[in-house]
Amino acid sequence: LILWDQSYAAMTDTEELISAIRKSEPLITASRVDQVKLLIVRLQEKLGQQDNRRFCLFKALQAHILPLTNVAFNKSGSSFITGSYDRTCKIWDTASGEELHTLEGHRNVVYAIAFNNPYGDKIATGSFDKTCRLWSVETGKCFHTFRGHTAEIVCLAFNPQSTLVATGSMDTTAKLWDIQTGEEVSTLTGHSAEIISLSFNTVGDQLVTGSFDHTVSLWDVPSGRRVHTLIGHRGEISSVQFNWDCSLIITGSMDKSCRVWEAASGKCMATLAGHEDEVLDVCFDYTGQLIATASADGTARVYSAVSYQCISRLESHEGEISKICFNAQGSRVLTASADKTARLWDVQSGVCLQVLEGHTDEIFSSAFNYEGDTIITGSKDNTCRIWR
Repeated sequence: LILWDQSYAAMTDTEELISAIRKSEPLITASRVDQVKLLIVRLQEKLGQQDNRRFCLFKALQAHILPLTNVAFNKSGSSFITGSYDRTCKIWDTASGEELHTLEGHRNVVYAIAFNNPYGDKIATGSFDKTCRLWSVETGKCFHTFRGHTAEIVCLAFNPQSTLVATGSMDTTAKLWDIQTGEEVSTLTGHSAEIISLSFNTVGDQLVTGSFDHTVSLWDVPSGRRVHTLIGHRGEISSVQFNWDCSLIITGSMDKSCRVWEAASGKCMATLAGHEDEVLDVCFDYTGQLIATASADGTARVYSAVSYQCISRLESHEGEISKICFNAQGSRVLTASADKTARLWDVQSGVCLQVLEGHTDEIFSSAFNYEGDTIITGSKDNTCRIWR
């Protein structure tokens, strides 16, 4: 597997590109050149495709009897899940809009949900009932109930190997749970207020947690020890994420700023300022070259993760933006807002390409599938919409 370097992307001549890759990759022998050439041509075609897609409403699903909290796709985009204040999580077939399973058992709001991507055979749900549950996608049956938190669970994530689930709670701790045995592996203590966001790195050996105590902690997963405390924000943390190569961490805060940190040293590399109100969500694109921020000021921004310069400002929402994400190609940004719309933006120009209208209350969550040809939006109006 060649990790696609940005310096390669500028080379358009296939032969030149192959010789450059072969110099740095001794494993690519002469017999493999044709195979690599085919992969490069395919990739160049994919990158060169003009993405002028317009999304149309495919289905509005009366998904729940109370507002939705979250939506998420599996890796292939063939199914997605919705969590709700009605205490359930539902699994849906994307192509038909049919409900496949209702995951029942929580005794309070199902707030955090995730597939164990890229596998997609398990789902974790975190609830205000202080428990996390692990479910079978195929049968909808509950494998384990993870008990131990003493307050609401508000965020969770699978490690990339799908051996652990991490949960973050209002009780100020995060916990790691073993998927096979259902046992607690470790409790990560050190924060002095609720943990609102967490993220594994791509390797799975580190976890980052963001808290209302204004700090971010970086943990060594095997030992459960804290490696660094990232101090600098002057308000509650809203969102944390690693970039793809595990070198950087991005944090968003109620102090109206976003910060970029070096994972190895815990040093703050840059403060991305400009928003006039709380930063509610931050994310990297899939390559880790771009950063997107969403704010309560009703605007979003795209920054370079290399130069830290603002590339584009996304301005036309009429309410706060609670969620932001890139498509896998890195060419589009999707925002979800309290103004009842989701919007699709061109990353480079900041032009709003499309307004996804129809929800009758604020949109809490939105997501692209990996192909970038389907969008789901989840709203306080109890419905979920599939766009394609």
